[in-house]
Amino acid sequence: MAETPSNPPQEPPLGGPPKPPHTLGRAASGSPKRIVAFVVTGALAVAAVLLGAEVLRVSGDTIEQGDLAAFYVQPDGDIPTEPGTLVRSEQLFGTPIGSQAWRILYSSTDLHGAPVLLSGVVVVPDGEAPADGRTVLAWGHPTTGTDPSCAPSRAFDPFIGIEGMRLMLDRGYAVVATDYLGMGVTTADGAQAGQDSYLVGETAARSMLDSVRAAQQIDPVQAGDDVVLWGHSQGGQAALFAAQEAPSYAPELTIAAVAVAAPAADLTRLMGSHLDDISGVTIGSYAFPAFAEVYASVPGAELSSILTPAAIDRAPQMNSLCLMSSLTELHDIGQPLVGEFTLSDPTTAEPWATLLRDNSAGSKGIDAPLFVAQGSADELVLPADTAAFVAHEESIGIEVHAVTVPGASHGTIAYEALPELERWLEWHVPTNGGP
Repeated sequence: MAETPSNPPQEPPLGGPPKPPHTLGRAASGSPKRIVAFVVTGALAVAAVLLGAEVLRVSGDTIEQGDLAAFYVQPDGDIPTEPGTLVRSEQLFGTPIGSQAWRILYSSTDLHGAPVLLSGVVVVPDGEAPADGRTVLAWGHPTTGTDPSCAPSRAFDPFIGIEGMRLMLDRGYAVVATDYLGMGVTTADGAQAGQDSYLVGETAARSMLDSVRAAQQIDPVQAGDDVVLWGHSQGGQAALFAAQEAPSYAPELTIAAVAVAAPAADLTRLMGSHLDDISGVTIGSYAFPAFAEVYASVPGAELSSILTPAAIDRAPQMNSLCLMSSLTELHDIGQPLVGEFTLSDPTTAEPWATLLRDNSAGSKGIDAPLFVAQGSADELVLPADTAAFVAHEESIGIEVHAVTVPGASHGTIAYEALPELERWLEWHVPTNGGP
């Protein structure tokens, strides 16, 4: 703690009168007591402002929950065929201090090219943007589940899971966070709208890139064409695929930088590392039904070819639960399946081995610098698996800045890597329009 500065009584100006006797014994204007009182008063004032802002934010969040479900119902009529078309938006009240935000529905395309509708949020710092628009930070969230109710934008606080959001807003970026296809949007009867896309790389890439296009259509956002991709775990896979696919899918966007934390980059290694534990059962209960639906036309891609009857029976129940809010229940359901989940090793049995490879990042180069953060204590995305991915990316000529954070777990790595990420962004992507 810094010491309180002490200001001794000032000498009278040269030739001036001495200090009047009646001032002796009073605290001088710069005395420690006066300074402490000033600091305390200022701190209390700041605390009151922050508390008031937080009360307003929570009040706004509460109001927005009232008609939340209605916003996510897919409108009648055809979905726009132009990817990234903004279909619906509403400004939010419970926003972070010094920002404006919107909840959005927008169009994208699934793996087969069909138009689909997705949801997300956009948040932007107050103030004017540069003449050429704000850099857009596209965020890819880690696994939250696959049910529409697990979409981060539907949460009471839709911003709390955007890791590093304050850093990005302070840099002047517009932040857009997709929910991914299959989450958020529902039909009129509350069913999932669109195919589940869990760990389907190209679909996740389109979800992120089209969210940027949608954000550009909200005038106050003032979003430009420069994009930073940032994702954690499942979102790391999405960000990597978005970087790979951007030149062909969204050539008007400039990918300025790509940053990932503990990315699900190599699905073969990820699945192979957890074949016989509860993480493998939980991930598999989300992934295999999604793959079976998306790749229904691929011979042999039926659930019955890879999952045991008990796993098939319990997968719908697990798919209905969100990861963080129902983790204990998920593990209670999945624990009896450990060692009895798959019929064979999906990393070697076809067509699953090929599908895992096809949805692993690294098959194409990235025309942008890459930041990769890994926690040394991560027990889900193993450090050795991330190191192998980094080595692969470097071998194909990608500029990689890899960071291992001692003691960081899978859940904490994105936050613990932020100081190094900020330094890296300072080097590669200038701030614009920040405070």
